[in-house]
Amino acid sequence: MDLTIETLQNLRQDYRSAELTEQEIDVNPIAQFALWFTEAMTAKLYEPNVMTLATADKTGKPSARIVLLKGFNEHGFRFYTNYKSQKGLELAENPHAALVFFWAELERQVRIEGSVSKVDPQISDQYFHSRPIGSQIGAVASPQSSVIDNRNMLEIKVNELTEQFENKEIPRPEHWGGYVVKPTLIEFWQGRSSRLHDRIQYQLVDGNWMINRLAP
Repeated sequence: MDLTIETLQNLRQDYRSAELTEQEIDVNPIAQFALWFTEAMTAKLYEPNVMTLATADKTGKPSARIVLLKGFNEHGFRFYTNYKSQKGLELAENPHAALVFFWAELERQVRIEGSVSKVDPQISDQYFHSRPIGSQIGAVASPQSSVIDNRNMLEIKVNELTEQFENKEIPRPEHWGGYVVKPTLIEFWQGRSSRLHDRIQYQLVDGNWMINRLAP
């Protein structure tokens, strides 16, 4: 296929699988997210916990990447990373973030905005030691987001750590752990025909969730 402007302009999908109404949603956006997330898991979507994480530095310059959701409750949405990575450094300067989930098969999207803080070290310890050994060693070995000479150097470090910690518990690095995004805004998007999508927004105002429908 030749990639042309016309090819890109004609890429489109008409969404017809479901609708989202004010009458059917939960008044609590966390409960509504739990419902949608459960339906994504029931539908056996590939990694339904994949989410885009957008951060910005102190000047407002944004960056985004894919991370994995590793827990959520009334306190927020949790993920783990290297605190010295680009996202970690940006969150230290500007502790606010946005998350996006897109479940194409269900024609659904969820946007979340909020403030960010590190989780309790004990929670990070617990999660770190629940990971596969290879993932633990990788977290120790990788100076995430730093420039490295070549992959071979990284693999040598992994091999050294594998020998060092054979049959031993691997301590969680102090520079690796969890963050929680405490939401102040959550939007649920359900694709509809002719681009007239359903958008229901929850916004936290004085401790209460205000619900509004947004134009598509």
